[in-house]
Amino acid sequence: MSEPVRICLVGATGLIGWQLIEQAAVRSDVRIVAIARREVRLPRGARMEMVVAEPDGWGSIIARSRAGVLVCALGTTWRKAGKNETAFRAVDFDLVLACAREAKAAGIDHMIVVSSIGANPATRNFYLGVKGEMEAALSGLGFRRLDIMRPGLLRGARDDRRIGERLAIVFSPLLDLLLHGKRRQYRSIKAVQVALAIIALAKQKAAGRFVHDHDAMLGAMRRSGG
Repeated sequence: MSEPVRICLVGATGLIGWQLIEQAAVRSDVRIVAIARREVRLPRGARMEMVVAEPDGWGSIIARSRAGVLVCALGTTWRKAGKNETAFRAVDFDLVLACAREAKAAGIDHMIVVSSIGANPATRNFYLGVKGEMEAALSGLGFRRLDIMRPGLLRGARDDRRIGERLAIVFSPLLDLLLHGKRRQYRSIKAVQVALAIIALAKQKAAGRFVHDHDAMLGAMRRSGG
């Protein structure tokens, strides 16, 4: 039996990060060292480590994790950032890049990052522009393998959703049926499906930069095994 893949996870308390923890808790093929700002109750029987620390201490934790893969599910929202561009960028760009650099310095050569469909550094949309700049910066760090996840609307339990977002989730199964061809990439996706895709991709050995849209993530999820 092969050794489990060791994953260092930053962004453990977010929607995708928590789904990754829940899925890994019942598997023998992955082991997670999760890093978060606040303590959370782990699933019963979870064979993993949760480290609570402020971001300025994450570098040393990443270095000690002995992980083969860094998974970054960091991300804030416009509301949580106080509708402040600097505060938003501090998490979705600066902190993501800082974690990536620490991982690279520690010898971790595979990174998986959660971005967004439509990410583009040239767009006028601030949110998507920051995501695009983040992707470009990570691409320049020289990871042996970089997997970029670009989900559309994420479906899953989250307490801080706005009314508009909740309504979008309710109607997303119907709206998804209208998205065909190139527009399929904008279909909604369950957070657990993204998490399972991440587990599958963490096991991949091929080198390169890979961007995964809706259909690619579903395809990876089907290969996740367990």
